[in-house]
Amino acid sequence: MRDMKDSGVEWLGEIPRGWKLEKTKHHYTNHKDVVGLEADEYERLALTLGGVIKRPKDDATGLQPEVFNGYQILRENELVFKLIDLTNVATSRVGYSPYTGIVSPAYIILTPKEKSESAFGVYYFLSMWQREIFNHMGDDGVRSSLNASDLLDVPYLKAPREEKARIASFLDRKCSEINQIITDTEKTIEEYKKLKQSIITRAVTKGVRGDRPMKDSGIEWIGEIPKEWDVLVAFQLFNQVKNKNEGLIEKNLLSLSYGKIKRKNIETIGGLLPENFDGYNIIERDDIVLRLTDLQNDHTSLRVGLSNERGIVTSAYLTLRNQSRNTSLYLYYYLHTFDVCKGFYGMGAGVRQGLNWDGLKLLKIAIPPVEEQFEITSFLESKCIEIDKLIESKQLLLEELDHYRKSLIYEYVTGKKEVV
Repeated sequence: MRDMKDSGVEWLGEIPRGWKLEKTKHHYTNHKDVVGLEADEYERLALTLGGVIKRPKDDATGLQPEVFNGYQILRENELVFKLIDLTNVATSRVGYSPYTGIVSPAYIILTPKEKSESAFGVYYFLSMWQREIFNHMGDDGVRSSLNASDLLDVPYLKAPREEKARIASFLDRKCSEINQIITDTEKTIEEYKKLKQSIITRAVTKGVRGDRPMKDSGIEWIGEIPKEWDVLVAFQLFNQVKNKNEGLIEKNLLSLSYGKIKRKNIETIGGLLPENFDGYNIIERDDIVLRLTDLQNDHTSLRVGLSNERGIVTSAYLTLRNQSRNTSLYLYYYLHTFDVCKGFYGMGAGVRQGLNWDGLKLLKIAIPPVEEQFEITSFLESKCIEIDKLIESKQLLLEELDHYRKSLIYEYVTGKKEVV
């Protein structure tokens, strides 16, 4: 056991007795070297959750300046911080730069007084970010933030140079191993998701009865369907639901998220919530909800959900109610597959590429006999549950690995565990 002492800082806890607590300014300096007219001579860099990366100057993602003259020079071996909007706990905050380039003027740059210091420092500050320490150090403004002076006054640990080097080397190796397992696990999750979708697509376009006589469906993205299936259009199957929540008679707020319709707290403050919910639509169990706005810009969202209960949804959603003898679950799986195959994106119109009922009602839908629809949905429910359990187990592993990585960094950069 190491001989430990109280650091006097709650979020650091105990530290080795031979270590000292100083301010960051004793180990780092801050600079803001604006690149000016030399912007074309430097590559653009960005701070991400994966660290500092090179980013093309013509990348239109996020906020894009017209010119880069106001950007600042970030040099190799320096640390870079994004300490604005601290109420957002999910964004990146800290990075070590392996490159020289230019970054946003909103970033804070620290240069180590000793070259080797940044190898330890990046893990020290990463631990602060991981435990949301920065998020509780802001100025309590609307966009709570820290400036360079605030950062230089943050408590920082002084330990023997050789020990800091050992800690940094050990964490480099261990975090690299953990990161590789995380990457492999994430790939496995994506493979499971692709397998799940391929099973759904096969079932709603070819059935689950094996080989049999086929015919041309007349639907380009499907091709052939079983000979006994029909092809109908959406208005033969659905009515659009427009049942306004006048007088707030219904308070069960629902929202479409990642292809699932989920409950939201109607009392929640924040987000894009209206002053009242009179203009929301009342929906029922088995209604199909579609978010068909912003088709031009958002090509990743899942846009179709099936309601499992009565509630209210924003009138910006398109809500369809099954008026046929066909099963709502099969119709949902079909529209979900059309969504995943990016079918809606070629149907929108207008500046924001929105799609309404008039634009959707002629959509062709392959319809098996009702008894076969039950076969298909029963098969899919069983298969999807099976695959979802595999995905859930992998996602739990990701959470465990992330927690282990955070604990590892914290325990070693604060000296609670020693690299032998």
